Amino acid sequence: MPLRATVARAAIGLAAAAPLLAGCTTSAPAQEPSTTPVLGSSPEPTEPLLASDDADSRVGELAPDFPSSLVPVPDGAEILVSSAQATDDGLLEISLNVRSTLDTAALLEAVRAPLLTAGFTESAAGTTEGLAAQTTFSRSDGKELLVAGIRDDGTTRTLTIGGRVVAPAAG
Repeated sequence: MPLRATVARAAIGLAAAAPLLAGCTTSAPAQEPSTTPVLGSSPEPTEPLLASDDADSRVGELAPDFPSSLVPVPDGAEILVSSAQATDDGLLEISLNVRSTLDTAALLEAVRAPLLTAGFTESAAGTTEGLAAQTTFSRSDGKELLVAGIRDDGTTRTLTIGGRVVAPAAG
C-alpha cells in the first residue's frame, strides 16, 4: 500500500478516535517514547531467516534427507523453506512450506494421498482463524504425527506441513 494511503488511513482512524480519547485522563506518570518504527520506514532484519551453516534446512529447495516420497512437493508449487532433522530416537522432524496456485482442496489432496497410502490416518481439525484448511495425519499409534495448514490469500495458497516421521531407511 502506498505511504500516502497508509498515512491517510491512519489520520482518518485518529480523527474518528479523537472524541473518545478527549475525555481520557490519567494520573499515571508519562511513559518513555515508543521505539516503534515510523510509518513508511522498514525495520532492518537482525538475523537471516536461516543460519548459513544450517545443514538441515534449505530456502527454495528441499533439505537433505527430506522424505519427498512421503511428503511430496505438489506439482507446480514453489518451495519456500524446508527442513529435515534426525532425532536421537530414530525419527525425522520435518517441515515444508510451499506456495501454489492450486486451489485449497487440490493442494491438500497432493499431500493427503501419499500419506494415506503410506498408512497414515487423517483427523480433520477444526477451523483456525486465518487458515482455509487444517488437518493432522498420524501413524504408529501417534508416534508419527504431521500437521498441515493452508492459508489462502485469494490468489495463491501457502501450505505448511510439519511434524515427526520415522526416518526412511537409507538405500
